[in-house]
Amino acid sequence: MRAHSSRHRFLVRCVVPLLAAAAAAVLPTSATASPTATTWAVRGPSPAAPVSATVALNSDGGLTLGVTHQGATVLAPAAVGIETTAADLTNGLTFLRRTDRLVTENYVMTTGKQRSRHARMAESTLSFAGAEGTRMDLVLRVSGDGVAYRYVLPDADGVTVTREASSYAPPASAPAWLLPYTPNYEATRVETTAGAAAAGDFGFPALFDVDGTYVLLTESDVDGRYSGGRLTHQAGSGTYTIKLADAEVTSPGPLATPWRTAIVGDLATVTASTLVDDLAPASKLADTSWIRPGTVAWSWLSEHASPRDPVRQRQYVDFAARNGWSYILIDEGWDRSWVPDVVRYARARGVEVLLWFHWTALDTAQERDATLSLVKSWGVAGVKVDFMDSDSQARFQWYDDILRKTAEMRLMVNFHGATIPRGIQRTWPHVMTLEAIRGAEQFRTRAATNTMFPFTRNVVGGMDYTPVAFVVSDRDTTDAHEVATFLVYESGWQHAADKPENYDSRPEALRTLNQLPATWDETRLLGGRPGQETYLARRAGERWYVGGISAVPAKTFETPLTFLGKGRWLVETLRDGPHGLVREARVADSDDSLAVPVATNGGFVTVICEYTKGTSTCDQPVRRVPQTDLVVTPAQAETRPGSSIDVRGTFTLPAGGPIRDVQLRVLPPAGWTAGGVTVSARRIRAGESISGAWTVTAAADAGPGYVDVPVVATYRFPDDPQRRPVHVEQAVRVFVPPPNPSGAVYVSDLPFLSESNGWGPVERDRSNGEMDAGDGLPLTIAGRVYAKGIGTHAPSEVTVWLGGACSRLQAEVGIDDEVTESGSVAFQVFGDGRQLADTGVVRRADGARPLAVDVGGVRMLTLKVTDGGDGKNFDHADWADARVTCAQAATG
Repeated sequence: MRAHSSRHRFLVRCVVPLLAAAAAAVLPTSATASPTATTWAVRGPSPAAPVSATVALNSDGGLTLGVTHQGATVLAPAAVGIETTAADLTNGLTFLRRTDRLVTENYVMTTGKQRSRHARMAESTLSFAGAEGTRMDLVLRVSGDGVAYRYVLPDADGVTVTREASSYAPPASAPAWLLPYTPNYEATRVETTAGAAAAGDFGFPALFDVDGTYVLLTESDVDGRYSGGRLTHQAGSGTYTIKLADAEVTSPGPLATPWRTAIVGDLATVTASTLVDDLAPASKLADTSWIRPGTVAWSWLSEHASPRDPVRQRQYVDFAARNGWSYILIDEGWDRSWVPDVVRYARARGVEVLLWFHWTALDTAQERDATLSLVKSWGVAGVKVDFMDSDSQARFQWYDDILRKTAEMRLMVNFHGATIPRGIQRTWPHVMTLEAIRGAEQFRTRAATNTMFPFTRNVVGGMDYTPVAFVVSDRDTTDAHEVATFLVYESGWQHAADKPENYDSRPEALRTLNQLPATWDETRLLGGRPGQETYLARRAGERWYVGGISAVPAKTFETPLTFLGKGRWLVETLRDGPHGLVREARVADSDDSLAVPVATNGGFVTVICEYTKGTSTCDQPVRRVPQTDLVVTPAQAETRPGSSIDVRGTFTLPAGGPIRDVQLRVLPPAGWTAGGVTVSARRIRAGESISGAWTVTAAADAGPGYVDVPVVATYRFPDDPQRRPVHVEQAVRVFVPPPNPSGAVYVSDLPFLSESNGWGPVERDRSNGEMDAGDGLPLTIAGRVYAKGIGTHAPSEVTVWLGGACSRLQAEVGIDDEVTESGSVAFQVFGDGRQLADTGVVRRADGARPLAVDVGGVRMLTLKVTDGGDGKNFDHADWADARVTCAQAATG
């Protein structure tokens, strides 16, 4: 009910501006048109605007829309209209009125090809009535770089859409670069013609070359009010029609559909266009100061098992810290038992941590509240959410929900297994990037495909290709081509996809990567064609960065440097040489040209900075955080609800410095309190320390388990390129014991102090289904069904509290019948860290094995399952009928 009300309020906010006569930054320009007109022209916002649209009402009362560029038709008249369960608004329409206005907006992005944006669009609203009087407004916007239209159905009682007639008709002979549709947008893009394309569905964006004028078809402003669309095509036809992901799309009130968007112009215009964002709703965030693009060290692609290894993740942290990279991403496989420590390790070195999630772990409000609050408490900066794989209205409603929650928690977001950007990064500026691309993780890299992406997918928003993967052996690209994708592809988080050793072995490549920004003030296309080559110039501040990737035979790329300002400039280029990467530098001015030899399937990166006498490189210092020490005592403690512990912390700068604006404080968990003050120092020099002491009191209703009580030091240091505080944290690990178990108790009925699992959550009284809580079957071993027990997947570990009150553990252990393949595991029992039992290898064919263990005096009991040595993923291990025999609690 709450979500329904939220969507209704959102609809009102979005639709009312479309129906109002005026709004902020919107200027009315004309009155109504004649009701007898059957053709309406909508021209751009200025007399020189090259793009215009024409709407026509035919004799059957159906509408068509065509688009011209510089007077030449690029999209022939094609059907528009919409059908609902209540009315067919694709024909039988009667014209009511026309209103016009000029829409102007200025806005700033946190990511993207151009940070500061200025949108100026002519808008016309053509109102029609259907055969039964149902009103439909066709709202068109024409800018200097394209045309967009949407339907507004103002019925306050709601509407259910069954289809759109919305179509586009490029010439059948027009070359086309199309993406066969899959809901994750990861198919291989094909080069064909509009008419020769196979019958079927194609995903956005779709690019057509109409005699040198390019048309990029896509959509903007899609959220939970609607479903995502795609293009469907009949063989031999040049017409492409919108197909919705859902058979029905329901709105509880007035509906404004997404913008059907055609970006139109030469290839440079299309590549630099911000029309998709211009059409999207304004940012929902008043404060974006916490949002930071940057370079990310990412281990999964080059080492699939590495996200399970905290030692290896610390090595990635060290690599990122040495090279001034802002983040590491810990992908699928991380465990809550060690992630907080890795986060603290990273932040002390100036590196923030991002965590991977399967979307189903965050698909309910309860999961989002609990999980996102937890990882935020650890100090995680953002999340990668994966495998949504749908354009349905329900999935877009989920996007709405998680975006609101992550914004509230100040967690940045990367969506993988996701849909394409449809203006989402303007509306929700904490979305740093989205996948929706056949990226490096496919382990088959082709130069020709790479050169299509800047003109198609990357036009509409951040693209997480995960570039610079030297580790991919099945590639026809050179090393310089790989490095150049880091610049040619735009992504607010640029995930470098290879391992530290591969970058360190190519020092010139790493040196270049360390100098590349992740967001841009300006982008210009210098040359290229999809499937052949791409050459871009991007500006960040006063510096220019030129990059190119090629899929053609070796050549020399030349471009004038007229985009440079006055003065002399140092031009430093990394390219392929005869024996590896080479670096060249020269001094130039805006009257000169840049000429770079480009190898077959090669590339290059050129950094251009202001030249002063004696300057030999454009390299800027990378961020390296001073080493500090924070010692917290005690390391571990135990307390009861409402009781207190004493905590001390000492923060030291061993060498170097000075550092300034130093603060040392304790951060009690929610509901807990702390007595004591924040300790501050304006400056600390080498060898100096500050110390603090606090009394921390547990909440009266503190639940059982482990709680971290962090002590945090923050400081700044001179010449920090990022000019932001460094966060150093250590924690007291506090244990709040639950009541001791009494009598005969099933382990599945005890609170878990900690748990980890190879796949999915540990299950109580069910087998492990590998994905979501409760998705397993009844616990079954060798045909026998058990009502009680614990279902796990190796490797797993569950810890419960016995408090020294129990004497015996009994269970029947084995591999669940849910597994049809041969698995093997070993069951182990630990008491207070000491091994008490080990079954050895248990296979599926062994059936249930009885287990009886003396647990006398044990405070903490841990049930552990390891792989049996075959490395297979069929290790559904059951602790069936697991129970402990304990002393009866004393009665009052």
